[in-house]
Amino acid sequence: MENTVEVLKKEFTGLRTGRAHASLLDPVTVDAYGQHMPLNQCATVGVPEPRLITVQVWDKGQVKAVEKAIRECGLGLNPQTEGQVIRVPIPPLNEERRKELQKVAGKYAEQARVAVRNVRRDGMDSLKKLEKDGHISEDEIKKHEKEVQVLTDETVKRIDETLGNKEKEILQV
Repeated sequence: MENTVEVLKKEFTGLRTGRAHASLLDPVTVDAYGQHMPLNQCATVGVPEPRLITVQVWDKGQVKAVEKAIRECGLGLNPQTEGQVIRVPIPPLNEERRKELQKVAGKYAEQARVAVRNVRRDGMDSLKKLEKDGHISEDEIKKHEKEVQVLTDETVKRIDETLGNKEKEILQV
């Protein structure tokens, strides 16, 4: 259940909120040296301002490939090259795009809730199997089922809180 919350937080960092964040370029892969490699393996990503990401490319020969990879990654970014430094301004989000991102965040949260429920179901099945095999008493089963349910409820609550925070961040102008 803990892993589910961590995965959700990672997915949320990939959602663009109009503010620059170094992890925004994590999904970018560059065609360099005859293979696909993550951007952070051929350049340094920095955030000098709230609406600007800078990418310092280590090899002059790879500047064009890095610029192309950022432009074509599907994030709607328009990089500008200055020598070995690529500046990536983050455009402000319009209202329609904010609502769209809010829906995407909701879908991520629902997937996380489903994953938590699946973990709960697996735990309950394990308890029933132990009871069936005679390794555990009925009273202990009830106690453990309550514990599993409390853990599930707490985790779903954390997912909802994380979603609420992300939605506030997305809608903030």
